[in-house]
Amino acid sequence: MPNYFDIPAAFLREENARVVIIPAPYEGTVSWGRGTAHGPQALLDVSSYIETYDNALDAEPFRQGIHVRPALDLPADPVGAIAAVEATVAKVLAAGKKPVVIGGEHSITLGAVRACRAAHPEVSVLQLDAHADLRDEYEGSRFSHACVMRRVAELGVPISQAGIRAMSAEERDWLRRQDRRVVSAHQAVRDPAWTEQALAPLGQKIYFTLDIDVLDPSEMPATGTPEPGGLSYHHLLDLILALRRSGREIVGLDLVELAPMPGLTHPQYLAAQLLYTMMGLFL
Repeated sequence: MPNYFDIPAAFLREENARVVIIPAPYEGTVSWGRGTAHGPQALLDVSSYIETYDNALDAEPFRQGIHVRPALDLPADPVGAIAAVEATVAKVLAAGKKPVVIGGEHSITLGAVRACRAAHPEVSVLQLDAHADLRDEYEGSRFSHACVMRRVAELGVPISQAGIRAMSAEERDWLRRQDRRVVSAHQAVRDPAWTEQALAPLGQKIYFTLDIDVLDPSEMPATGTPEPGGLSYHHLLDLILALRRSGREIVGLDLVELAPMPGLTHPQYLAAQLLYTMMGLFL
């Protein structure tokens, strides 16, 4: 059995766990730097060296029980990969547990959101990301990682996007037609109220998707398309704590786009710690 955070065996068993981690090592539509298929295992490999007491939350999230499933064996076709993630997340939800997907590229989020919407029709989606991911099609696919939030929006799910600093003119025009706004990285690093603005469009039940490239490359270089001018780790903690204070229910979450770099270990440590804090939102 994979061990996560080296927690006691009683908290790892699926029957006792409130949280189920689903590794999804998929990179079928990656358009630049590769390696996200290795992200889930790299995160799990270092997780046993992370402290189980979370200082930011003043809590031990592992005590709710965290079970790690074997990595999904996903087809290269994004439609099939998304469907497989959806089916697995649906089973976790049906068992009354909280799904946590580790990517892999961002396209897999669509499957998880579909499953969460079926279980919670009123769900909203909070996206932290460097990129808007709102293209209608990219490199011949409507299910590319660059299109994932466009497909989520088509489900009729309320979306809030924060940390954005890269989008196409097509995406800008679509946002304007929809009268939607994003909380840009430029805004977030200057306006202390950015967390409240990011949460304002959301309802009481939230699916939280975090693309690790929302962080500045100086802190997170290990991602396929590192964009300059990103958020800091402390910005993300501010958002997580604001989400916790808001009293909203997190019904599922993912962390995607970690692409490990040979000889560099701090990115997966950062990702493992961040994911552990995010799972504390289920408490």
